[in-house]
Amino acid sequence: MFIQTEGTPNPSTLKFLPGRTVMARGTADYANAEAAQRSPLAAKLFGIEGVTRVFYGSDFITVGKGDGVDWAVLKPQVLAAIMDHFTSQAPLLEDEGPAEVSDEADSEVVAQIKELLDTRVRPAVANDGGDIIFRGFEDGIVYLHMQGSCSGCPSSTATLKHGIENMLRYYIPEVQSVRAVD
Repeated sequence: MFIQTEGTPNPSTLKFLPGRTVMARGTADYANAEAAQRSPLAAKLFGIEGVTRVFYGSDFITVGKGDGVDWAVLKPQVLAAIMDHFTSQAPLLEDEGPAEVSDEADSEVVAQIKELLDTRVRPAVANDGGDIIFRGFEDGIVYLHMQGSCSGCPSSTATLKHGIENMLRYYIPEVQSVRAVD
């Protein structure tokens, strides 16, 4: 098994590409070891000193590191953990939990926002090792949650304000601004 790595715009995250599907549906974001208990791989990665975040995308794993930790030291340990996990054929998640349910009562504006996020924003953000999740639309404000390498990235505010907000405002006049939420 050969695992490729890619840098991301966030210097404290690195994207690992195992050459296979990681998440068949959706994404998973773990901000700490406690949250990662349902994922044997994430729990193993948090057992490596210096790992601060684990994110699963469709075909990649993004790992965050703490300040003062060098990728030259951390990367081989992360690669070994990922390789061990996939070669053992252990499940990624112990229990899948409920599937994300779409609210069929979404207004036309919300449906347009979700469509633009899914077709134009999420693929670009995934290329950088992250994801963006729609959390709501109220009083002209779109609320989004940043995950993976986007969470805590110095350029994520610029991406939200200058990229996503401008695009949504262009296509959907009801949108006035975009805000990040946890």
